This record gives sequence, C-alpha cells and structure tokens, in this order.
Amino acid sequence: MNEPLLEARDLVVSRGARQVLHGVGLGLYAGEAVALVGPNAAGKSTLVRALAGLEDPDRGQVLVQGRPLRAWDRDALARAVALVAPDEERPPALSVRERVALGRYPHRGPFRTFTAADEAAVDRALEQTGMAALAHRRLGTLSAGERQLAALGRGLAQEPQVLLLDEPGAHLDIGHVLGLFRVLDGVRACGVAVLAVVHDLPRAAAWASRMVLLAGGRVTAEGPPSAVLASAACAQAFAVSIRGHAVPGLDRPLYDFEESPP
Repeated sequence: MNEPLLEARDLVVSRGARQVLHGVGLGLYAGEAVALVGPNAAGKSTLVRALAGLEDPDRGQVLVQGRPLRAWDRDALARAVALVAPDEERPPALSVRERVALGRYPHRGPFRTFTAADEAAVDRALEQTGMAALAHRRLGTLSAGERQLAALGRGLAQEPQVLLLDEPGAHLDIGHVLGLFRVLDGVRACGVAVLAVVHDLPRAAAWASRMVLLAGGRVTAEGPPSAVLASAACAQAFAVSIRGHAVPGLDRPLYDFEESPP
C-alpha cells in the first residue's frame, strides 16, 4: 500500500490534567473510507482535532504527506486537510453560498477575486450536498441539519486530500444521512482519504472499508468492520453483545445489539 496521506504516531493528548489519548497510532490512505467508532468520552473528537492540527499533542506527532504537521503553513495545510465538525458556528447573516465559499480561501485568500475554477468548486459542493436550492438562504434561517450540510459543503469546496468529519450525520434525518454517505463515497472515489466519527455502528459498518475502535483513549481494534464488530474489544467497549447475521442477497451482515448483563 502507498504511504499514508495522514498519519498519527504515538499520539498523546491531554485536556488540562486529564490524559485523553494514550499513544494512538493511525494512518489514512488515498481513497479509504474509515469509520472512527467508540463509546462516549473515548477521545474520538480529540483525536480528529489533533489530526487536523487543532490540538497540540504532549507526545508523538501527526504527519501529512510524510511531513510533520508543524512544518505546514496554515493555508497549505487547509488545502491538504479539511475538518467538518458539528459545532461549527458562523455568522447567521452569511448565505449558504458564502458559507461554502469559505472553503476556497486557502486557495485564494480572503481578499482575492474568485476565479471561474473557484466558483465551479463552490457550485459542485452545493450540488453534492443538495444545498444548491438553498444557496441564497441565510444560515440563521436554516435547520440544524441544513447548517450541517452547509458546513460539509465548505469542506468539499476546499478540495482536500484528506477529509475529516466529526459526527457528520448529526442533526440529519435518515434520508439526508443516506445522501451524505453517498456523497462521501463519491469523494473517496476521487482518491480522497475520508475519516468520519460515526455513532451508528450498523451505518458505519455499511459504509466504511476500515473501522477503528477507540476506547479509553486507545485504539483497541482495527480492520474490516465485520471483524471489529465481532471482536471482544468492541463488545467490552460498548457493554453489549453483537451478533452478525448473513442475509441472502445482501453483501454485508446485519447486526443485533443486546445489552450485556451487569
């Protein structure tokens, strides 16, 4: 396999006096769909923020295209790595198109006129996220799910090589969730490495080519989704028993989850 586009090596991150990540190692490769799963407070959001350069590690390092993250200037890093998080806030007076267009600033800067290529990238992102019809709506008039799609549009407009998503399905109904993962499939088909924090384990298993289980700030299982969900580490992390069932005509198992006895 080629060298990873993004790699964490022995990553240790603390929040105040509490150590959140304990020596995490992770690589993301071109065209991969990676689901990052784990129980609440496992450190998933902290790991994603560290991969994006928003959390300084106590130890270890993050490499982007083989270069330490600290060696990248801000705009160059934003052209390589995009982060979409559910808590992104922007002025409510911004239009959806203006929100998505922010993704082009690492390519053009805030004061240079957009080129035809920039406008085309914004148009594509609006179409991909299904937000073209709302392009002129103000963010303050949107639902939480629509604002989340606008944030995803901004990330797509960056045209990164690595796309990191923290709970991309937050606030979305099932139809929009299915559409979102369809968009992500199209993105990774273009060679982008996609890592998403996904709380819905069956949805994560249906979408991802690789699953990474984070529990207690450590990677405790990693590999094909079916193998991770069948692991003792997964059952222990979520305090459930997990059973996969083969269904004729379906290329992936369906899963049952039962609470483990105390």
